[in-house]
Amino acid sequence: MNQGTYPLAAAMVNQLNRVDMISNNLANANTVGFKQEGMTEGSFNNYLNKAQKAGFNPTKINTITNTIPKLDGKYINEEVGPVVETGNELDFALKSPNTFFKVMNENGQVEYTRDGSFKKMDDFLVDSKGRNILNNDNEPIVTEDNFLDQISVVKIDFKDLEKVGYNNYKTKQGAQVEQLELNDGEMVQGALEKSNINTVSTMVSLIDAQRRFQQTQKGITTIDELNSKVIDKIGNNIQ
Repeated sequence: MNQGTYPLAAAMVNQLNRVDMISNNLANANTVGFKQEGMTEGSFNNYLNKAQKAGFNPTKINTITNTIPKLDGKYINEEVGPVVETGNELDFALKSPNTFFKVMNENGQVEYTRDGSFKKMDDFLVDSKGRNILNNDNEPIVTEDNFLDQISVVKIDFKDLEKVGYNNYKTKQGAQVEQLELNDGEMVQGALEKSNINTVSTMVSLIDAQRRFQQTQKGITTIDELNSKVIDKIGNNIQ
């Protein structure tokens, strides 16, 4: 294989992943409390250097691929989205960017969310999917009582979280979770936090990712065409 196709093929994979992520961001532009996701891209050379320090001897293929672009990781835009008044007493927005509500998923595990569009179901406070909102003791909240002070609000750094399912998060191993007493004034009743997606810039990013994919695809096609011409000429000279 022509060495030039390695970085081009890797770049195509990266842009496909970018398209998927940006499309997901765009699809959730109207999702309450949604946070924009992004990707960071680096060089394979970084990983090769780490391997060499650990005693790994690079081969020819390692040397060839050491400039191949590679996705280093994902990140979450922590910026608070616009807070909009709704007048609904069961809608809640959070003031600080690193605060979350607690919700119990279908497997009985605690997840975290910034989506405060709650409702009452069978005398319990639940989220838009019918899952129980929890208090500081991880117990479902009964709406017959004074439930406002029971709604658990916790502080967690985004670096300690990863996205799961529908607009929720779970903690990574070793995460620090701080539970606030009586919400500590972090909730705004009768309001919701919209997503922090800027649809215009997100559309521009989507178009950019698609064009980059097309450019790398064209580069591979050009290399393939050149290889075909070289093979034809060599074959004709042999005859």
